[in-house]
Amino acid sequence: MRPLMRIGRHTLKNRLIVAPMAGVTDRPFRQLCKKLGAGMAVSEMVTSNSLLYGSAKTARRANHEGEVDPISVQIAGADPAMMAEAARHNVDRGAQIIDINMGCPAKKVCNVMAGSALLQDEALVGRILDAVVKAVPEVPVTLKIRTGWDREHRNALNILRIAENAGVQALAMHGRTRACGYSGEAEYDTIKAVKAEAKIPVIANGDITTPEKARYVLDYTGADAVMIGRAAQGRPWIFREIEHFLQTGAHLPQPEVAEIHAVLLEHIHDLYAFYGDVTGVRVARKHISWYTRGLVGSSAFRHTMNQLDSVAEQLAVVNDYFAQAARADSRLRYETGQENHTAQDLPPASRLAA
Repeated sequence: MRPLMRIGRHTLKNRLIVAPMAGVTDRPFRQLCKKLGAGMAVSEMVTSNSLLYGSAKTARRANHEGEVDPISVQIAGADPAMMAEAARHNVDRGAQIIDINMGCPAKKVCNVMAGSALLQDEALVGRILDAVVKAVPEVPVTLKIRTGWDREHRNALNILRIAENAGVQALAMHGRTRACGYSGEAEYDTIKAVKAEAKIPVIANGDITTPEKARYVLDYTGADAVMIGRAAQGRPWIFREIEHFLQTGAHLPQPEVAEIHAVLLEHIHDLYAFYGDVTGVRVARKHISWYTRGLVGSSAFRHTMNQLDSVAEQLAVVNDYFAQAARADSRLRYETGQENHTAQDLPPASRLAA
């Protein structure tokens, strides 16, 4: 068995990392994923524009109160001096790892030559990495990239060499180019080629949605860890499922409706506390929608839930919906002669799919 992955002085408990996702990987989501098995979670990207440091959004993203180590904060921008200052700003506020975003394909990011647009300018990549590493010598710096700008310009190997020369301590790579966006299928040949040349840990990202896929990607690429993004939305227990499968080759049972309800309640209460009631209700809507995908009657439920504006209304509708789902679960068990079975034997939520 390979040794556990290290980033600077931090040894991760496993090979499973939560990918940074704008509007998703806030502190409540990161904490929940860590609780349910993730070895590390990277924050949603924080601007390098110091003029926005006083905004409520940026202040929230720099709030790591009570967060489980290691605390990895992703910064985004295109100016080396501003990125260096952003790194210092976030380390002063608790960041233990600084991650640099050169992977985001969003137009509003790429249009200001940040995110994956930077892959077009290798000289600028080098200046940014040099500036950030020198600005925060006390903490490790990591880098997130794509395989290149487009299929004709896959330059991930060049970026690896620039990163290593700058002192970057780990490289995460999404198996698509910027031009691909999120369309098509991720490819892992480029990640495998980069890992074969790398002197630093390499993290594979892209389309890792099941325990089997995680094992395949780790084995095929030789990567030190996998990074999971969209597959964890509404399914934060995917990390414990993958970890169990990697260790035993067996699958954990799917979560019961009651557990989904309990995890969701914990999550949205954390959102209310973190954002305040008004913004918390709005942020919670998308998470509630993700948690209930595939359950009986979820489409009508989501339509109703998205019209509500108060914590009390949102909680009431959520609790009523899951009470109905639990009764459906109970009826199913009775009809199949399972009424006396233990909780471990009860039908999983996947059996209740519409």
